[in-house]
Amino acid sequence: MKNKVIIFTLLLVSLFGCKTEKVNPNYQEDALQPEYIHRSMKSLTDVIVHDIFSPPVASRNYVYPSVAAYQVLIHQYPNYQSLEGQLDGLAGLPKPEKDKAYCYGLASVHAFLQTSKNFIFSEQKLIAFQDELLEAFKEIGIPQEVFDRSLAYGEAMSEAIVKWSSTDNYKETRSFPKYDVREDPERWTPTPPDYMDGIEPHWNTIRTLVLDSARQFVPLPPTAFSLEKDSRFYQETMEVYNAVSEAEPEHVEIAKFWDCNPFVSHVEGHIMFATKKISPGGHWMGITQIATKKANADFMETTAAYTLVAISLFDAFISCWDEKYRSNLTRPETVINQYVNQDWLPLLQTPPFPEHTSGHSVISAASSVALTNLFGDNFAFVDSTEVEYGLPARTFDSFYDAADEAAISRLYGGIHFRPAIEYGVDQGKKVGQYITENIKLKK
Repeated sequence: MKNKVIIFTLLLVSLFGCKTEKVNPNYQEDALQPEYIHRSMKSLTDVIVHDIFSPPVASRNYVYPSVAAYQVLIHQYPNYQSLEGQLDGLAGLPKPEKDKAYCYGLASVHAFLQTSKNFIFSEQKLIAFQDELLEAFKEIGIPQEVFDRSLAYGEAMSEAIVKWSSTDNYKETRSFPKYDVREDPERWTPTPPDYMDGIEPHWNTIRTLVLDSARQFVPLPPTAFSLEKDSRFYQETMEVYNAVSEAEPEHVEIAKFWDCNPFVSHVEGHIMFATKKISPGGHWMGITQIATKKANADFMETTAAYTLVAISLFDAFISCWDEKYRSNLTRPETVINQYVNQDWLPLLQTPPFPEHTSGHSVISAASSVALTNLFGDNFAFVDSTEVEYGLPARTFDSFYDAADEAAISRLYGGIHFRPAIEYGVDQGKKVGQYITENIKLKK
């Protein structure tokens, strides 16, 4: 009798005391919602804004996590191909075990977030989001064994991508000499109100991903410096002066919309404070989100778009910075204050690096080529990227239309001469075209 009671008790425990795993037969499909990568990218952008990374460094923060996510996801979409052998130094990435089930949607965003944590300061902010996202994936009903295996694969991919990133010369440049300020009216010198040192003077030594080198697309040089009133340089100087002094309301709106200065200083009396904004690269990653959503892009198409734009941004910044510190031209604000009007102020705060070429012009043109390659020309969209920063949305007829406005905004803002803008656009288009011609996403 006693044995029967024990057996009965054990049976009850097995029936009611053990929680049965709830498995969703459609978990693979449910885990492939593009919103997961959208939210992850936005979370990274928010941390980049919070941590205040310079524009070129921010492009690095975007590209490696994007590649990690892409490289995981291609195993779910066999018509897409690996970037191994297409990006400089990328090889030997981990592969999933054969005949084992994976949830690649989960593994992809996990790889993205795990990689992202290596490129920011406020890691805890990203961990909090990551924990929240993993809980959402658990609610889908992924088998526990598949869940754990997918996380492990995402982490393995992340480790490989981070190891690859460590060979791009970034760490070495942290100890390179600062920009050397000299007394020369033609050379760039720090500008008010912060008089910051030149940012990333050695960025041209960072390994490019697709370009042969930083010098592959050297733009036309800036106009020769001259203070003669009939010289071309002086005329370009006065064009900037008048663009701000006689600014039309629409031009002011355009300048502010594309400002994208990660750290804007304000001085009121004896008080100085700063506001944080999205970087130029972050703005174009935001446009990528808008475009993919409008196109109803699936998870793979969305991740591929983010990755191609991130690669374009990364190489475009290297190309641009190579020219900036080679030509090393002074900024309009410096020339105007010294030789035209000491009280003149640009509409936008002058960024802390040389004039030629315009970074926004280069990277916007490169990004517009990448997005046009993916979604076609005449892709009209409403750019609401800056709404959360208090600016109204703007409408564009195409990605090229947006890039052209981003470029000319630098003249309206009083921070670039026209050649930096026009030659910058040409430089960026060449970078973008080379990348789209040499990166094959689909087989």
